[in-house]
Amino acid sequence: MPTTVLSPYWVNGVQKVRLESSGPEPPPRGFTPPALDPKLHVQRCLEQLRSKDKNIEKYIFLSQLKSSDESMFYHLCLEHLQEITPLIYTPTVGDACLQYSHIYRKPEGMFISLEDKGKIGQILRSWPRSYDARIAVVTDGSRILGLGDLGLNGMPISIGKLSLYVAGAGIRPKSTIPICLDLGTNNPTNLEDPLYLGLRRKRASDEEMTELMDEFMREMHDAYPQLLVQFEDFSTEHAFTYLERYRHKYSVFNDDIQGTGCVVLSGFQNAARLSSAASGLPLSEHRILFLGAGSAGVGVAAQLMSFFTLQGLSQEEAHARVWLADSQGLVYDSRGSMAEHKKLFSRKDYNGPPLTKLVDIIQYVKPTALLGLSTTKGAFTQEVIEAMASLNIRPIIFPLSNPVKLSECTFDEALEWTRGSVIFASGSPFPEVPFNGKMRYPGQGNNMYVFPGLGLGSIMARAASVTDSMVETASLALADSLTDQERAEDRIYPNLTRIREISAEIAYKVIRAAQKERVDHTVALRNMSDVELIRYVQRKMWKP
Repeated sequence: MPTTVLSPYWVNGVQKVRLESSGPEPPPRGFTPPALDPKLHVQRCLEQLRSKDKNIEKYIFLSQLKSSDESMFYHLCLEHLQEITPLIYTPTVGDACLQYSHIYRKPEGMFISLEDKGKIGQILRSWPRSYDARIAVVTDGSRILGLGDLGLNGMPISIGKLSLYVAGAGIRPKSTIPICLDLGTNNPTNLEDPLYLGLRRKRASDEEMTELMDEFMREMHDAYPQLLVQFEDFSTEHAFTYLERYRHKYSVFNDDIQGTGCVVLSGFQNAARLSSAASGLPLSEHRILFLGAGSAGVGVAAQLMSFFTLQGLSQEEAHARVWLADSQGLVYDSRGSMAEHKKLFSRKDYNGPPLTKLVDIIQYVKPTALLGLSTTKGAFTQEVIEAMASLNIRPIIFPLSNPVKLSECTFDEALEWTRGSVIFASGSPFPEVPFNGKMRYPGQGNNMYVFPGLGLGSIMARAASVTDSMVETASLALADSLTDQERAEDRIYPNLTRIREISAEIAYKVIRAAQKERVDHTVALRNMSDVELIRYVQRKMWKP
């Protein structure tokens, strides 16, 4: 039976309490079959799920289950995490976005469109769980995974991401708000589709978009002053622009830029240690080459600067250890005009002829690590990977593009072409592989390792902003979370089944980082010992 509890909430910065039930009321007798056993019902739901032969059908089933029996949905997520996660997020969520206007059943979030300018606050305040709102994932659908501009069809990204916050960190489902901003679309497939659910117009100009974004963020803060806003899958230029525009004014972060960089930094720290142990190369002398210079690529590169500064290098010296390549080849100043966000890592020390082939760039740079965020399937060819293996005893190769069909190479290919010496992590999941009589485990640079704990810590601290130090702290906490068994297996990321344990540790350390920078507003947590704080975090995690 649910119990009645006093729950705190804030109005204009003043804490108040209200009575509410701790869970849904069970159906009255006679409304369920007499022999319904909750434990057996879990098996029944799993059987129904597994009877579907297409992942998109499994996605639809899970969406319906979440709507009808939220507790059961999250029970399955936690108990069968590695099976369910790829169905509610990448890679299946990509197909769900492509087909969203055709598989839509009922609303699961909020839609704010250009036609709502001047009325956004009124719409936001109509959310039925407004008192409970603590986190929103917001997309404008302009760059969904590697699929491009999907417009309003990007809503499943916000829905799926928040499901992972709940499953991964125990953030209460009623605290979440999925939001899609409909700013038009330049995708002709959408505009010509009679079932498309979004505005039938081209995307807004930058000026029109910024007007709407300013109103949206202002009204979000007024309506939900405790809310953390996570931006997701904005186009490259807008991702950087709006993160910088709002991050010092509101509690905001961008998972594509900061989250991806955070999780890759964590994996790279462990990969670099393995590589250096084999070669004797000092950690400070690693050289990183990126293929892909969009928001994710540059965001990860910026985050990896921390790896070198932690080894004692200056910012200038850290910059010198990172190279970018895009569709035109090596990024360097004398190449000509380029997008603003690429200039941070544009090389000033190269004035030769254009280097357009990846193999030629590798021979010039001599990197110890090759990271792909290009969304170009097969970009890491046999010639490319063999070039990396010829330069390094244990080459670090991270094909990080999502979904699987856009990955720069597969785990099997990387193992075969390096004769098993590769240290590997991908953006999408690959299966473990037996190689030379030993089971090899691919790392997956899955943002789910970091963003749930980072979000939970920010919410619990009531952080006024999500600082660089908080993000870096989350990365270091993840890197240190490997067990002895995981290290013995040469893993660079922990087993995802431990996500709640990992998220609690990250959240506790993020809270401490927020306190150190004085951006926290939950004063009571400052006086807790470390043991008390981590236990408090664990107790606050919602369980289905």
